[in-house]
Amino acid sequence: MSSVSRSWLIEAVRRIEADFNRSSDTHLIHHEVEGFPGIPLYLKDESSHPTGSLKHRLARSLFLYALCNEWIGPDTTVIEASSGSTAVSEAYFAKLLGLRFIAVVPKSVAQAKIDAIRFHGGEIHAVDDPSSVYEAAHRLATETGGHYLDQFTYAERATDWRGNNNIAESLFAQMSEEPHPVPAWIVTGAGTGGTSATLGRYIRYRRLPTRLCVADPEGSVFHRHFADRSVTTLDRCASFIEGIGRPRVEPSFLPSLIDRMEAISDAQSIAAARLISERLGRRVGGSTGTNIWACAVLMEEMAARGEAGAIVTILCDGGERYTDTYYDDTWLTARGADWQTPYGQLKAVFEGRGSL
Repeated sequence: MSSVSRSWLIEAVRRIEADFNRSSDTHLIHHEVEGFPGIPLYLKDESSHPTGSLKHRLARSLFLYALCNEWIGPDTTVIEASSGSTAVSEAYFAKLLGLRFIAVVPKSVAQAKIDAIRFHGGEIHAVDDPSSVYEAAHRLATETGGHYLDQFTYAERATDWRGNNNIAESLFAQMSEEPHPVPAWIVTGAGTGGTSATLGRYIRYRRLPTRLCVADPEGSVFHRHFADRSVTTLDRCASFIEGIGRPRVEPSFLPSLIDRMEAISDAQSIAAARLISERLGRRVGGSTGTNIWACAVLMEEMAARGEAGAIVTILCDGGERYTDTYYDDTWLTARGADWQTPYGQLKAVFEGRGSL
């Protein structure tokens, strides 16, 4: 690169690092579940990032990765295929660097996410078929002479999994003074697979006994691929839980780093999101509900075996983005989501008067 370009690159990296320094680490919420007194539940609250979700970490890593590979310059149009939250965060970082950003999203994405992308200066390229986002993003990158960040390929390698305050290092550091400083389980979802890859690698790198469970929508391909590696695609991902689950096995999804997967129905995800929202006194998104249901399954099994130990999961984003969807009973009824039944079941389990 020329000295001018190198100067721009140095300044771009400085701006992103300065933004990181201005943000304190996300909170780890301790939540007692009365039905499981020996199994404390913790939620890593990623909604407190400046762009409101876990994807803020990924977007920052993807931009730094692209910058340090010299794939992005001062005039580059940046493009991403996303179900919404990653694009919100990437629009934020593109604006920070003064770059044009285009988000390729399915038309079904929650309007609040579209509004947030535009708020941060991003443009929207909506597609009818969610499976066509990859092709559309590649095409736009070619047409604009821009760069496709491609979270689905680079999520697992853009993050420094050994440390540098990634989500795993942060989580374990925050657990260090708790009664069970080394969790029995960590539960996360998978959209790209980047978070599960970071957690799985860190657990192994630090030689920890913690096991990793990935909670996946029933309509996703990931849990099918985990059970049978020959299954790599579906016609579509038959789930309305945004941000997790995919119709194809993404390059960043590494099943060898996962100890267990739980397939969760959309109705169970909504039920768990509604219940944990009431218990926390604030709304959470649907993918957090998916995680919470999987946590309940693990807690029941641990209790049945007489085991004690902590379970940590991810509070992926806040529920304000889903007022018109997951928290709208009319919207849910139109999609045949009978969430009230699993809600009552989970509530009884958490209160120690029932089972899943």
